[in-house]
Amino acid sequence: MGENLRRYRVERGLSQEQFAEVLGFHRTYVGGLERGERNLSLQGVERLARLLQVEPLDLFQAP
Repeated sequence: MGENLRRYRVERGLSQEQFAEVLGFHRTYVGGLERGERNLSLQGVERLARLLQVEPLDLFQAP
């Protein structure tokens, strides 16, 4: 999921800090998600998917 999250961020031309602000998370938390150091609840996955305008499953599938 972290790689997909990073890909969505880069595709939008956003820094981790800008992406975190859009998502409503702290910058270090987004970095931890991208590196696979943090885990999200199912609610968190749904929230991210909604904010990114993708299906939750898309966050887990290989590009």
